[in-house]
Amino acid sequence: MDTTSSAVAQAPAAEDGQPVHSARRTVDGYLRAPFPWYGLDEAFTGPRWLMQVGLSADGAVEHGSLGHGDEPSVRSEFAAGGDQDAKERFAVVVTVAANPVRRSADGTGLLEATSVSSAAWLAGVGLLSFTWPGQMDHSLRDDWLEQQTETAWVLADDLEGEDWSTLSLPVDGVPTSFHYRESEYGWVLAGSTRAGVHVGAYGRGMSAYGLGFAVVKDIAAYEG
Repeated sequence: MDTTSSAVAQAPAAEDGQPVHSARRTVDGYLRAPFPWYGLDEAFTGPRWLMQVGLSADGAVEHGSLGHGDEPSVRSEFAAGGDQDAKERFAVVVTVAANPVRRSADGTGLLEATSVSSAAWLAGVGLLSFTWPGQMDHSLRDDWLEQQTETAWVLADDLEGEDWSTLSLPVDGVPTSFHYRESEYGWVLAGSTRAGVHVGAYGRGMSAYGLGFAVVKDIAAYEG
């Protein structure tokens, strides 16, 4: 899944735990994508917001994320179990183009195929970007993230393993099977659609069991 590694940190946060709004608020990258974007369906009536897209090695838009609910801050020792943690209810939907192994644009190499595992990995790492274990020193967070990113990779590469269960959720109104897991930090799920893309999602404070996904008809509705 090397092609997805360019946008691991899908929503960076400042050291004080507040979200960083930098260059995320642009719809341009989403409009360049040759595939449909997925978000929560119309049953969700809360805030929607742009995050960022990820590029393949040849510069093509290959995946991206859309946020729903409260824009989260990093969950750290000051938030865990507190009022802030209780108030943050969000779900992020990750869309990944379903691509086979293919030659790069310049013809010098091959781009790896994307799969449901790609969506699961991006969703797992996305959740980590909003997570910070209690009592951890700031200087250790990079090491923790590296270790947990590797764990997310291992989990995503074994979707039939005991760490995952199966959850059926509607996608464009059609019941669809997803791989699903929970942790102390939130939940992650991943599956495929009939529209030629894989969908991953992660969240906290908002149950995954009542969610539905649908093609985004107007990406500008996420500009906020």
